[in-house]
Amino acid sequence: MFRFASTALMVFGLLFSIQGQALTLTDDRGVDLSLVTPAKRVAAISTFGADLLHSVGMTPVAVTRFGPFSHPDYLGEALKDVPVIGTRAQVNLELLSEVDPDLILAIRRYTEKDADRFADMAPYLALNLITLDDSFRAVSLAGKALGKTQQTNALNAEFTALLDQMQSRAPGGVSAALLVTGAEAPFIYYDHFLTAELLYKLNVTNVGGSLDAQEEGLPLGYRIRLETLLERDPDVIFLFDSNNERAFTRNPIWPYLSAVKNGRVYEVGQHWKEAAGPEARVLVAKEMAHLLYPELFPMPDMPASLRSHRYDGAQH
Repeated sequence: MFRFASTALMVFGLLFSIQGQALTLTDDRGVDLSLVTPAKRVAAISTFGADLLHSVGMTPVAVTRFGPFSHPDYLGEALKDVPVIGTRAQVNLELLSEVDPDLILAIRRYTEKDADRFADMAPYLALNLITLDDSFRAVSLAGKALGKTQQTNALNAEFTALLDQMQSRAPGGVSAALLVTGAEAPFIYYDHFLTAELLYKLNVTNVGGSLDAQEEGLPLGYRIRLETLLERDPDVIFLFDSNNERAFTRNPIWPYLSAVKNGRVYEVGQHWKEAAGPEARVLVAKEMAHLLYPELFPMPDMPASLRSHRYDGAQH
């Protein structure tokens, strides 16, 4: 049995190499990279990479910090012993070199400035990871690079089916805002940001609106005055994590927002902000559905530490 399995793996690797000499992938920069065999030692310069690898039963050789956490908290203890090589915006290249990756899965907008230095170490797959389409494409691309296309195709198909099922059940008639920052004027996300797209899939109006002219998904959003937010008056507000107490919640206008008056302001987990991975996007979609339509969608099974909670102004 072992001999047969070993032979099968050798044949798979050979086929991977023979078909067109090597597997060629085109990343979100439009740059081609080649792999002679499926990647095994993958460095994840993004939460997406760690999430994707975990979803297909692999462990990265290195990860970057996840907001305030050293490792993505929603992936449990699976990555606790994996080396941390900095943040997605500031990678320690010496530590990255030491883990000797054969593929670097990276978030493009934070790492492209160092593309040549990454490419000197290993094939560098730069991913946009902004929109829902970006997520589907990144899962598919990574699956090809890892030789796990059957699994990643299934992950995308399952998530598509989940969104279709939720959209068919969600009654709509609800508006929401996704806010972040501790400043006087919060930052609100446009429709094309992945988490905002999930609102659309649940028949919810994102009061952040759409961006007419975007360049590769940027900007993600804009600063909004509380007076303008009150004019749009979302039914539900989701607050992303902030390192500082949110100054805008001390604005005299804040208590007049319908979401505040009705107790529908929620602090959400870090994975809501980095939701492109197969596991993160499912968790966010399911919990979002519950918070928007609590009588229709149950709270997903998840540790209490990951659950969103009502914001009362005392925490940040």
